Amino acid sequence: MRNNFKFFFTLIFVVFLNSFMAGSMSWAATTYSATTAEEHAISLSSGTDSYSDITVTKTGDGVDSNGSEYYDWYGRNAAILATGGTLTITDADISSNATYGSAVFAYGSSAKIVISDSTITTQKKNSGGIMVTGSGTITAENLTVTTAAGSSAAIRSDKGGGTIDVSGGTYTANGQGSPAIYSTADITVADATLKSGIAQGVVIEGGNSVTLTSSTLNANHTTKNGQDSTYQAVMIYQSGSGDASDGKASFTMTDGSITNANGDIFCVTNTTCTIALTNVTITNNGSGYFLRAEEQEWGTSGSNGGNVTLTASNQKISGNIAIGSTSSLTMTLKDSSTFSGQIIASSSSSISSSAVSTSATGGTVNITVEKGSTLTLTGNSTVSSITLSDTSDVDYGSYTLTVNGTSYSASNTLPTGTTGSSSSGATTNDDDNSTTDTDTGTNTNTNTNTGTGTETNTETNTNTGTQTNTPTNTNTNTNTNTNTNNNSTGTTTSVGSSSSGCNAGFGLAVLAILALVKKIRS
Repeated sequence: MRNNFKFFFTLIFVVFLNSFMAGSMSWAATTYSATTAEEHAISLSSGTDSYSDITVTKTGDGVDSNGSEYYDWYGRNAAILATGGTLTITDADISSNATYGSAVFAYGSSAKIVISDSTITTQKKNSGGIMVTGSGTITAENLTVTTAAGSSAAIRSDKGGGTIDVSGGTYTANGQGSPAIYSTADITVADATLKSGIAQGVVIEGGNSVTLTSSTLNANHTTKNGQDSTYQAVMIYQSGSGDASDGKASFTMTDGSITNANGDIFCVTNTTCTIALTNVTITNNGSGYFLRAEEQEWGTSGSNGGNVTLTASNQKISGNIAIGSTSSLTMTLKDSSTFSGQIIASSSSSISSSAVSTSATGGTVNITVEKGSTLTLTGNSTVSSITLSDTSDVDYGSYTLTVNGTSYSASNTLPTGTTGSSSSGATTNDDDNSTTDTDTGTNTNTNTNTGTGTETNTETNTNTGTQTNTPTNTNTNTNTNTNTNNNSTGTTTSVGSSSSGCNAGFGLAVLAILALVKKIRS
């Protein structure tokens, strides 16, 4: 009999130990907290892990002398961090009150976080809501995300980019330099509401993208940040800092709406981009342009304009367009689209409201108006070339349209086909910026929690050509669960039990017990 009981308890221990080591347990109704710098409430470096009905809190400021990149690029002070494996979170309440304390962070090409039906708040600087770097991946559904401080986009990415796919929810950023979306990645958002308190609604840096579908974007850019010189709802640029790779940026929006409280709708500088709009309701309550492409503070003067390819499908556009002398625009109106405004090809590399060129010496502007679409002038305008399907495609009103130095009006209309030349004006530079950044670093996080109050985190991070950081952190925490879990760090307070059906090993243990009971009875 004694030997049977020894066998029974040994079997139970082995089954549960194997489940924890495999990182496949799912815990319910639990609070996870981290209270010191570079401590995570939950982390994952490999395997799979899932959490539901949890509360996560993060305090413990990052160290400013380490520099923002130390935290922003690798998530070293994030509340929840995945550096590998797949982490699934549902029904969570996540709050961070720490500098550099992003709430949910995926770093590395093998890291994926799937999060749904959760609330996220961050209070201090450099603390994004959901964030990827180093080719990490986050899939988010029905989140309520609110950030309060500077450099804390609700949907955020940084060096090395990655992929963020958002469906449903509300994403609000309230700090200086904190747009609802900051993209150095490929970010898609559908059926969601995006709000900015004092910054742009969306910022795209480098050769990256934002795609919005059936979403609402409300921008209220009233406070400039860093080198900002104008206000806008959507900014597309290349900073040259090395955070974002060079290349062609992309902003695509289908259905939904953009409402702007101040400044321009779009601003493009020091980069090349495509903007594609389909059936988007656009309201500019500010006094700025629909589109501004010009030289600003980034890049090298003379080659740091904005080069834009704009395609409007079943789209109404109202507002002026201003293109600096070192910038360019290729615009196509198709599928019954309309444009109403003034087109300014400025003779200056930076725009002023009165700098209207009457010849093709300004920025390059090429317009195509396809059958069924119209261009309506609200002021004297200048383009390099224009292609019409019908002479009625342009409504001149009382204004003139100067094409490559020749003026046309209601009494002297443009012919069908192409008039003018696209070779005038600005020089398009697809390379945007000569800065090349290569991140070949390796980041390994090994977290072991014995469940007895002692936790050891060993992290080695190597960036080729920059520096090697090998911090070792030993944190002593209180953990009311006696278990072994290589994916959970910080302090864990359990207010429930593991969720049923979460562990195949538990089922094996039950079968083993039944077999043992049968053996004893026989």
